[in-house]
Amino acid sequence: MTLDTRAKSPYVMAQAVREAYARGEEDEALEPLVLIDDEGMPIGRIQNGDYVIFYDIRGEREVELTRSFVDPDFHEFLTEEGLSANFATMIQYDEKLNVKVAFPPLAKIEHTLSQVVSEHGLKQVKITESEKAVHLGFFLSGKAGRSFPGEERIVISSPKATSYDQVPEMSIAQVTEAIVHNMRDPTYSLLLANFVNVDVLGHIENEEAIKAAAEAVDSHIGQVVEAAQEANITVVVTADHGTVEKWLYPDGAIDTGHTDSSVPFIIVTPQRVGLRRGGDLTDVAPTILELMGLPKPAAMTGRTLLTGAPPVTSDKRRVLLLIVDGWGFREERYGNLIAQAQTPVMDRLQREYAFTTLEASGRAVGMPEGTVGNSEAGHLHLGAGRRIYSDRLRIDQALNDGSFFENEAFLWAMRGAQSNGTRIHLLGIVSFYSSHGSVDHLLALLKLAKRERLSEVYVHSMLGRRGEHPESGARYIESVEEAVDKLGLGEVVSVIGRFWALDREENWDRIEKTYRWLVHGEGRAVREVT
Repeated sequence: MTLDTRAKSPYVMAQAVREAYARGEEDEALEPLVLIDDEGMPIGRIQNGDYVIFYDIRGEREVELTRSFVDPDFHEFLTEEGLSANFATMIQYDEKLNVKVAFPPLAKIEHTLSQVVSEHGLKQVKITESEKAVHLGFFLSGKAGRSFPGEERIVISSPKATSYDQVPEMSIAQVTEAIVHNMRDPTYSLLLANFVNVDVLGHIENEEAIKAAAEAVDSHIGQVVEAAQEANITVVVTADHGTVEKWLYPDGAIDTGHTDSSVPFIIVTPQRVGLRRGGDLTDVAPTILELMGLPKPAAMTGRTLLTGAPPVTSDKRRVLLLIVDGWGFREERYGNLIAQAQTPVMDRLQREYAFTTLEASGRAVGMPEGTVGNSEAGHLHLGAGRRIYSDRLRIDQALNDGSFFENEAFLWAMRGAQSNGTRIHLLGIVSFYSSHGSVDHLLALLKLAKRERLSEVYVHSMLGRRGEHPESGARYIESVEEAVDKLGLGEVVSVIGRFWALDREENWDRIEKTYRWLVHGEGRAVREVT
């Protein structure tokens, strides 16, 4: 696409995003926009020898795009021959990537729930669909990339659809079938599963589809619990964070992001047990270990939620941890799509079995005070059984104490570009608060580039609606354009929806589109104002 758009204000890319809204586009799936000069040539494309700082902080959705630039064995699509870019990333996306990492992992997370079960010679199986495979397999295992001895991972493919609101049930039937099938195998002492629908659909503005997703999850919880009771398996039902129980802002605008709500915690077992109040996600792993009759390692600082002796269902205690992703708990009905949906199973389980709620946001999951939860932090704390302080907290501290501006990876990139006569590219999410990053980190990098006296700095921005008011992307882009205008350095040269750029299911057509946007300038052209 090369249709020129003459912007109506000095902030040309922000205006171009607003014009995209008028065409019916939205932030998440925004088609690529590219700044061009008076001769119609794309400005600020990534070229051989350039330096790129990918400043996103979450990582699992950033791996594929990074690989397309730095992996010499990359063959998923045709890349530019002879193009070699120098990459620095904010955190470690994957230890195999040939990049400089600004904030590398501090220490390996040992003695997680899965590791403890494995060390006692017991078998476990993890079952989910591909949309959340990384959370159950990687984050819940303490960011361990490989399975532990005795651990099996079963990943059901999520449906291929333009938008999941077309198939709100997703692949839950196949996931349930796999859970029930593996319950019948008595060699599995621990089963871990994730129903992904509520979180995934919660990021889409379709109220009826979200309710359908919640009702599908509720129905399949019932099927799983019934099968577990027949197999004499204790079921623990909980969630990693909230989403659609707080789907509206106070002004009535739709909030498609995560929330700061607590989450339900239910133990389904024939023997009634008592649960204490005031827990959080770090208490789940110690509770499961007690249910299984296994000792809690010293590294787990979380405490069991049981107030009495654990139920004894057999000589060999088997447990299913069922994570209903995004299912927050909130009694108020305003904007509460879970309360408005028909969920008789969860309603009954909360009445008839041991039930409490757990904190799943802010400091309870290693995030700054007052921030919402997310799937990464949620699963990490469910498995670790202790507080794991987030990369965001480390980065914020570095900004506060000034060490951010002396970071070796950032200086390597900027001074490398300066000494080699190449350019610097700042790539990442543009949002006030996203689990993938913050506009504050981008603005800090621009200030560092100014201090280092760089001359060519190009900003490539990704937009996403999650947790933001409608059409917030244009405001963020305008704020960045205003910042570079005041600095007298840098230029926002391209904008794209995160749907295309941040993938984790090998949708290589999306990543190729993003690659060609960055390298070849393919997208809707926006003419530079001179």
